[in-house]
Amino acid sequence: MVRFLHSADLHLGKPFGSMPDELRGRLREARHTVLDRLAAQARTAAAETILLAGDVFDTETPSPAVLRQALAAMAGHDGVRWILLPGNHDSLAAEALWAGLATSRPANVVLATEPAPLRLADDVVLLPAPCTTRRPGRDLTEWLDGAATPPGTIRIGFAHGAVQSFSEDGGAGDVIAPDRATRAGLDYLALGDWHGQMRIGPRTWYSGAPEPDRFKHDASGRALLVTIPAAGTEPVVEPIETGSFDWRTLVLDCLAGDEPGAHLAALLPAGPARRQTLLRILATGRTRPPARARLEADIKAIAPEFALLQLEAQELVTECESEDLDRIDHAGALRHAADMLLAESRDDGRSSGEREVAREALMRLFSYCATAS
Repeated sequence: MVRFLHSADLHLGKPFGSMPDELRGRLREARHTVLDRLAAQARTAAAETILLAGDVFDTETPSPAVLRQALAAMAGHDGVRWILLPGNHDSLAAEALWAGLATSRPANVVLATEPAPLRLADDVVLLPAPCTTRRPGRDLTEWLDGAATPPGTIRIGFAHGAVQSFSEDGGAGDVIAPDRATRAGLDYLALGDWHGQMRIGPRTWYSGAPEPDRFKHDASGRALLVTIPAAGTEPVVEPIETGSFDWRTLVLDCLAGDEPGAHLAALLPAGPARRQTLLRILATGRTRPPARARLEADIKAIAPEFALLQLEAQELVTECESEDLDRIDHAGALRHAADMLLAESRDDGRSSGEREVAREALMRLFSYCATAS
């Protein structure tokens, strides 16, 4: 039997440049401390090996601090063996990175930099397919089909890349055969690249990122605990929680005449978990300017309790009537501008994009006047 932890896509050193200044440092630190959480989960499950299936580092040139602190964190967990695979963000094209790792790695860190069998135990072999460049242009796992191992050996494939061309980077030229595990007689194929956890088949999984870094996958960070009882048997795969931040997208569906703020309150998580939650509210449907303004005010008031709380209202249609314009002004230049924007927002001769721009401009004018009054 063999038991190990499967993870990938740590992206240590990711700058999070689009995030607020006060949040960037917290997100970077969470990526570093996930190494400790992975090791703790491995010890709890009596798993001696952690497979990191590519993109351990966010770039081919991580800073000396990122690199040395990561190695120190791994070295600090006696009894845990870390196996690092080059991914597309930290490929073998980064010769200085992997040469430096080879000379400075602690004894419990193994580099899977060669497409050659790597023996984990007497009857367990790891078959790595390291990324040679960011876009190798071919299926690097093809060599696994002809990799010979003694009878009764547990065969574990280890790769980073897209299956069915859904790569995180949108590339379609480096597709890994979805049936590679069957073709190569693998007991398990550990994949990285897709940041959400995904089962491709009973023997092929993406672990997902152990600490999320975007709203795309709408899930907490996880890894996989994999147990293979014997060669040829189906692996037992168990998702385990590893993330410290929770990235969520919630849909707020609005109806004209409703008060969206009341629906918002029912959606939001409560308690201290808010500090570790990055939440995106997707507002859809229809509303009136006063209700829209109150919704934006509610979001602004509650946002400091969250790591991040943002409203995306591109799909929310703000319907304005004449009485709403009276809140802007009854006459004068502002009212004239409001009347023009309302007319443009209803003009079927204009494109939908132009009508939406007019609606948003009218909403901004309404909000400005409401604040000023």
